[in-house]
This record gives sequence, C-alpha cells and structure tokens, in this order.
Amino acid sequence: MVGFTCPNRDGKLGARGCIYCSEKGSGELINSIGSISEQVNYFFTTYKAERANKFIVYFQNFTNTYDTIENLKRKYDAALIDDRIIGLEIGTRPDCINEEVAKLLKTYTNKYYVCVELGLQTSSDEIGKTINRCYTSAQFTRAVEILNKYNIDVVAHIMVGLPGETNKDIKNTVDFINAHKLQGVKIHSTYVVENTKLADMYKKGIYKPLELDDYIETLIDIMTHLKPELVIYRISGDAPKDILLAPYWNKHKMWILHGFEKRFRARNLWQGKYYTKTWK
Repeated sequence: MVGFTCPNRDGKLGARGCIYCSEKGSGELINSIGSISEQVNYFFTTYKAERANKFIVYFQNFTNTYDTIENLKRKYDAALIDDRIIGLEIGTRPDCINEEVAKLLKTYTNKYYVCVELGLQTSSDEIGKTINRCYTSAQFTRAVEILNKYNIDVVAHIMVGLPGETNKDIKNTVDFINAHKLQGVKIHSTYVVENTKLADMYKKGIYKPLELDDYIETLIDIMTHLKPELVIYRISGDAPKDILLAPYWNKHKMWILHGFEKRFRARNLWQGKYYTKTWK
C-alpha cells in the first residue's frame, strides 16, 4: 500500500468507487505497512524473494497515476531501490493518463521495463455506468494512444459476468481490445466481496454471479477470438477468501485453470483460432 486514492473515491467523480471495489481497492490481498522503500526491503527478506533473480515493482491498489507529477516520481523512485528490480508496473484508470504522466514514465525506460495496466472491464459505456466506473471507452482509447506515442506497453483489464452483461457485450469488448495496440490482457471473473455496492445487489437478489461452467465457456470464446500476439497475463482474479461472498468457485483457482485447459485441449483450440472470423 502506497497511499494512492482514486477520483472515483475522493469526491472528484464519486465517493464509493466501482461497485465491485472494496475499501482496499483491487489489491485486497495486500497487507503492507511502512514506507514504500520499507515494503520493498522487507520483501527481499522473505522466501518469495528467493523464487527469482529479477523482479518488477507493481503499483496495484487504486489509481497509481492519480497524484502530482512530483509525488508520482517520489513514490516510484522510492520503490526502485534494489538492483534486482528491472521493471515498473503501474495499475491505473484511463482518465488518469495524460502527456505529463506518460513523459514521466518514459524517463524510466532507459533502465527499467515499464508497463501500464489500464482498467477497461467492458467496452460498453452503458454497463460502465452500471458498475460506476466513471470513465468512457473513448477515454480508454485516448490513454492507449498517449502510451503508444511514448512506446510504453499497455495491459488491459476486462471482466466477465458484470451486471447486465450479454454475450454480445463480451464480443464487442473483445473486438474493442483487438482494435487497440496493446501488449497484454488480464481477464477477471466478477466476484462479490463484502462492503461493496455489488454485495448489496447480490444480497437483494439483483445480481447473480456466473456459474463456473459458464465462466469457462466464456473464457474459451474470448481466448479463441483475441489476437494471438496478445500476452494473457491471467484468466482469473483472486478474491480474498475472508470477505468473498460469491461465487464460491472463485476460492478454487485450480478449478478454473484445469477446467479451462482441459476443454481447450480437448477441442483442439488455441488463442486467436477464430480471430479473423465472425463471432456469432
């Protein structure tokens, strides 16, 4: 945790954030204390630091380009303090990317790999309103154009199972992703955690999460229609078990991974197999 907030939480655009986002943001599993440098130094004392020789610093929770340029540089610099760190990964919103931010990120590229993760979730602005994301798909496009201009890699986040989402909406989102110059995609299932607007909707019976079988079948459609050159960073989001309300299968990541792989292999499928074909 590094002290960032979000324009959809601090009152600029909203006060409670997107309907699925908890008080800790998208990185609910993170429980870090101390300054940024202290968190990095502590990590290198743990067993996790023995798993690899090189590391990427990941600014995940909330909107990690939502601050003054001076404060952004101070926070990024505070994390880049070990020779084993070779990359800087920044999670943010499309409406918090501008020329000044891109120029700052560009200054790190001589020494580090730099990548920006942009939340899209859906290309449908109507569903965007439902989930209260408070930015448009046009703003996503503009952010990608700015980052492309500075040759900074972009990873898009999309979510499956959002309230009111149809197969056509998912198709349109995949087509939208394919139309942009991106380096990767993260695919997440929509899960419900306590103390969110989505939790209120779930408890009232307004929202029902996808069943595991439906999620896997949708993943297969998405993967076979995405451009083959895109790197797929993940096909499931990890919900914190202590505050997860639904779906129950989100607690079992291997169910998702093994179920997807088994069907993918059995049907002789691969990423991009139907990329140039019409998705009916």
